[in-house]
Order: sequence, then C-alpha cells, then structure tokens
Amino acid sequence: MPSHSGLFTVIERAARKAAPRLRRDFNEVQHLQVSRKGPADFVSMADKRAEQTLYDELSKARPDWGFVMEERGEVAGDPNKPRFIIDPLDGTTNFLHGIPHFAMSIAVEEPLPSGKREITTALIYQPLTDESFWAEKGRGAWLQDQRLRVSSRRELTEAVIATGIPFMGHGDFAEWTRIFGAIAPQVAGIRRLGSAALDLAWVAAGRFDGFWESQLKIWDVAAGMLLVKEAGGFVTDYRGGDRPIERNEFLAANDGMHSKLHKLLAGALR
Repeated sequence: MPSHSGLFTVIERAARKAAPRLRRDFNEVQHLQVSRKGPADFVSMADKRAEQTLYDELSKARPDWGFVMEERGEVAGDPNKPRFIIDPLDGTTNFLHGIPHFAMSIAVEEPLPSGKREITTALIYQPLTDESFWAEKGRGAWLQDQRLRVSSRRELTEAVIATGIPFMGHGDFAEWTRIFGAIAPQVAGIRRLGSAALDLAWVAAGRFDGFWESQLKIWDVAAGMLLVKEAGGFVTDYRGGDRPIERNEFLAANDGMHSKLHKLLAGALR
C-alpha cells in the first residue's frame, strides 16, 4: 500500500462521507430541486448537500484553513495556512441527465515564501465507481493503491484526446473550432465527456493521451493538474508556459504528446 499523509486521510474520509447521499440523489435525480446560476449553468440540492458535508468535515479537521468552493465561494482562513479548493460535483449537467460520469474534486493549496501558492494534495473521487484518484506532491499519483503513469504513446495517430466543448453562454466557440480543426485530423479520436476533473484524472491514468480546454474555474482543475504532474505529465497554458490558471488555458499530456499538441494549438491560434 502507498503511504499517504494524515491530511489525505482527512480529505478522503470527508469525500466518502459525502458520497452515499450523492449516490442516492443520482438515483432519484428526477426529484431534486434544481436552480439556474446562468445560461446552461445549473446547481442542484445534490451539489449543495455534498459541498456542505465536505465543508463541515474539513473545517472540523482544519478549523483555521480557508476554502474556495464552487457553490459557496471563498471562505477566508488564516492567510499563512493552506486552503481547500472544492468542487462537490464536477459534471452537474451529466448528473442531472442521469449520465453516470461525475466526481468530487478536492485540492489543498499551500502558501509559499515567495507569496505564490501551489497545489500539494489532490483527490478526485468518482462515487459511482468508487474510484479514488489521488496525489501528494513528491509522492506520485495513485488510483486507490495502484501507481498511475501518463500514457506512453508518442504518435498522434494513436492518441485519444479529451476536451470540453463551448456551449450556451460559455467559452469561445470560434477559438475552440480552430483548435479542433487542427487536432482532430491528426488523432485517433476526441472525446467530450463533461467533467474536466475526470478528464485530467484519466490523463494521469493513461486512459486519455491528452486534454485541452479553456475558461475553466480553479475548482475544476486544481486537483487534476497535480494528478497529471505526479503521474509524469505536463500541464501548461496554450503557449506552453507555466501560467495555465492565470491564462485560463489548460493543455495536459505526456512529454512527447504535449510537444506535438502544443505545436498544433499554437498553429491554430496564430
């Protein structure tokens, strides 16, 4: 069994406490109260209940830490302490349509002496399949007790790439179309499954060979970025730089595939 910290034990315990109600809500989704946050942007009682459980459990264990949460927003903590970044239900639209592809995403972001912050602990938990994708900085990425490695494929012609597609009120469809037009003819397939957190977890697991998407929120990607890096992959912005969160552009893959995808992206965006 891989060793992990006491902090990770706290995080996984919180996720597993929120999971049973999420599973019940999924099986009774037609009875859920749903509200609209914006165009094609929904929140259900399932999101709110899961987030409340995670908040209650984690704040009990780390009472002076801050939170950044999809539904509740930011809860300030001691600025010199880490904070939790939480998406209680990534893939809400899938969930509300009875599509069994969604996950909880929890990351820990720690302050650095430089004033910057870095992700050091990550969990992406799929409550229906009981798959626990997790990582701690310097300790690798794991699926339960199985070590994860990004795909070893080097040829685009063998690659399956994940993405998110702009939809009503969200994203730059013209930009995405240019990128799709550059990548799609070169690869074995492109998939849009509706959960960026799981897309990144699957890149870490070698199920997908790469991933690109823009206009995501930090709670969508914080845990997944650490998973990919600890599995031996790279996560950059579209320019190949180290500012994906600042630029809100995310390109993830193994080293050889990343270089090739980056060239296609750069060419599409000239």
